[in-house]
Amino acid sequence: MDEARTIGTTLTAARPQAVAALLRYFRDLDLAEEAFQEACLRALKSWPQNGPPRDPPAWLIFVGRNVALDSVRRRARQVALPPEEVFSDTEDAEAEIAARMDGAHYRDDVLRLLFICCHPELPATQQVALALRIVSGLSVGQIARAFLVSETAMEQRLTRAKARIARAQVGEGGVPFEPPGALERTERLGTVAAMLYLVFNEGYSTAGDAAAARAPLCEEAIRLARLLLRLFPAEPEIMGLAALMLLQHARAPARFAADGTVILLEHQDRTLWNRAFIAEGLALLDKAMRHRRPGAYQVQAAIAALHARASTPEETDWAQIDLLYGTLEILTPSPVVTLNRAVAISKLRGPEVALAMVEPLGDRLSGYFHYHGLRGALLMQLGRTGEAREGFMTAISLATTPAEAAHIRSHLDGLK
Repeated sequence: MDEARTIGTTLTAARPQAVAALLRYFRDLDLAEEAFQEACLRALKSWPQNGPPRDPPAWLIFVGRNVALDSVRRRARQVALPPEEVFSDTEDAEAEIAARMDGAHYRDDVLRLLFICCHPELPATQQVALALRIVSGLSVGQIARAFLVSETAMEQRLTRAKARIARAQVGEGGVPFEPPGALERTERLGTVAAMLYLVFNEGYSTAGDAAAARAPLCEEAIRLARLLLRLFPAEPEIMGLAALMLLQHARAPARFAADGTVILLEHQDRTLWNRAFIAEGLALLDKAMRHRRPGAYQVQAAIAALHARASTPEETDWAQIDLLYGTLEILTPSPVVTLNRAVAISKLRGPEVALAMVEPLGDRLSGYFHYHGLRGALLMQLGRTGEAREGFMTAISLATTPAEAAHIRSHLDGLK
């Protein structure tokens, strides 16, 4: 079982680079995905017997490329294959800069693929969803959850995005595969940043047995954010994004008990937090703030920094956190931001004031687990046991992981 889990984790981590390279070779999203899946199946058969290769992504790319070539030959039958240079695209205009970006001195196909998926000809929602599916391999259900839409709606969104890109191959105004120039990269940066944070959150929010398998998503998002920083060294929002992810990921060792149950921030063993990540995140945040161009990621990182700097829960500066959430409500108005601000308000002014902030959000957050969980907790603090129980039961029905459900049940058990 441990060997199977290790192989699965390795395949998950290798997916972005392998799929990106296969797409560069064949310029066909479906073919690249199919080739990678077949390579994974062969890895599951071969690696337990022969041991994993020294470079798993390279092995998967090699096997996947052969699989895809066989598929192309079968489709073409008697039609000759195009010249090799059409497949390999070895004269990539971004090769030199990507080599400088990546310490391993190889072209980073993943970043190239990110910018292709985030092409402005695609609607923003399709850009992020497509990158999550193609680059990180999230399921349609996982992506739909991140966007708070149905799986059917997300499937349609992905299908339309793929079709738009595929039309590039037949000259019908589809999304080109060529890497963007400097100006286009800057324009797409915001979408790429949003996608990376969604990838990070998908790994960060996973609990229980799946947590170890999804942890590479957090690491991959942080790696790509660092690469973006090398490409955009003076962009404070990318500094803020990297800082935010580092500060949040630093808490990973303390977020779950041995049985997989959730440990809230105020109850975590802070000696387990990764101090190296915290130091790197704080340094990036300080550097970003010196640019005096505030943005949403910088504000969220500043909130995370206040938690990181508090050696005990009692030392947390909730007043400053409230002010920062107020700023975030101006920069990116959202009921979820207001819901998070209500937590700070409950610490500062009590559960009754916080509940008054939370109640009006019900129409927009009726299907959101954390809304009902927080509302139930506030009602419990106010002694409104019946209403609290109802809120907790609704939260359990909306839980997406056993850990979330178990956490709410612990509150139910505490009701009299």
